[in-house]
Amino acid sequence: MGCLFQYWVVVVVAHGCEQSVRCKKGRYPMSDRSSIEWTEATWNPTTGCDRVSPGCDNCYALALSKRLKAMGSEKYQSDGDPRTSGPGFGVALHPDALQVPYQWRSPRTVFVNSMSDLFHARVPLDYVRRVFQVISDTPQHKYQVLTKRARRLRQVADSLDWPPNLWMGVSVETSRELPRVDDLRLVPAAVRFLSCEPLLGPLDNLDLEGIHWVIAGGESGPRHRPMEAAWATSIRDTCQDSGVAFFFKQWGGRTPKANGRLLQGRTWDELPAPVTA
Repeated sequence: MGCLFQYWVVVVVAHGCEQSVRCKKGRYPMSDRSSIEWTEATWNPTTGCDRVSPGCDNCYALALSKRLKAMGSEKYQSDGDPRTSGPGFGVALHPDALQVPYQWRSPRTVFVNSMSDLFHARVPLDYVRRVFQVISDTPQHKYQVLTKRARRLRQVADSLDWPPNLWMGVSVETSRELPRVDDLRLVPAAVRFLSCEPLLGPLDNLDLEGIHWVIAGGESGPRHRPMEAAWATSIRDTCQDSGVAFFFKQWGGRTPKANGRLLQGRTWDELPAPVTA
């Protein structure tokens, strides 16, 4: 069936991530498919965030939000604090987006909030519960939630009902962020994972007890910071020693695919073992 609406296509390449966003004039619909290697779709019931650690310095979502605001997208008209956020990147809730997963006919793996952080302090706990309820209501999909607010995640975890199709992860870019792993270990998610991307330093003494999956990758974009091979191979070796699935996303560079995905001559696309009810 044809479409009479005007669309723009924006391709963002930055912060270790490439994402194509199809935007109808005046709106920003949920992406039905994603180019991120470790997921299949993205769903943004909230948008906007604030930078909290070095991994946020070249945030692709912040740059994209500025473009979407200029294009008139309704979801990106709230501005954040210029010291930590930016135009169109103020935290905003989108209750209408809660209906989107119910409309997907085929099962898929869904990255929740590629344009935000569900555990940001400005996202009310009751709204987090509503997001979790949607996840519970759609068990045909697997949902991946990633946060840098590991402390709040730990503090509210007991106030949430954790469906078995929800994978919970934290970002760990340098050794300074390793305490986030300790917070994650205390969360009763069926799958707990780490996103070591953009990897900005070695993760010495990484303890993977209670962790099921690790993603690692270098930063991409015009201001990318190089990743050393030893940082990635050390994480890979720790995963192998601990029996944890390892996924190497990219070396990074000016574009995500600039230097490929091979680590010591092969790709690493391991996924956590299937969760049984």
